[in-house]
Amino acid sequence: MRSPDIQRLLPGVFQRTVQPGSPLTALLEVMEVLHAPSEAVLARLESHFDPRRAPDRFVPFLARWVGMDLPVTTGLGRLRELVAAAVEISRWRGTARGLRLFLTTATGRTDFQVDESVPGPDGRPRPFHVRVRAPAEVAAHRLLLERIIEREKPAYVTYELHFEQPAQGAG
Repeated sequence: MRSPDIQRLLPGVFQRTVQPGSPLTALLEVMEVLHAPSEAVLARLESHFDPRRAPDRFVPFLARWVGMDLPVTTGLGRLRELVAAAVEISRWRGTARGLRLFLTTATGRTDFQVDESVPGPDGRPRPFHVRVRAPAEVAAHRLLLERIIEREKPAYVTYELHFEQPAQGAG
């Protein structure tokens, strides 16, 4: 807010006493300088709510808003993508598709597999059990993957997480 704009907000008696070089003029100039940072933020406020344009320090706050507050070890860019995909991930929560989408968004890798028919010791599918197969390259992010799986699977479902090397000749 410029000094003349601030001056117009003052009571009439103060407005009449503003003269060049007066203490009140100096005070109005200081107020103008103090308002500048806030006005700069307000001028681009919409960018704060876009996870891809928000300031780095604001992204974890956005993540908490949309329920994506996880220890994302894959970088701030991946956290931005999780926030952007939060609605789609929520739509598919509790399904194999939703789990793959969450894992893919969190890591940037598309080669996750969720097996819903895992054979038990007797060869028959184990009820309420899934096997998540992840590429070996993301093994360093095991804690993140386990938290995502725990969070996205239905409460009554058990799981196992396996890291697999790419097939020979692939690539």
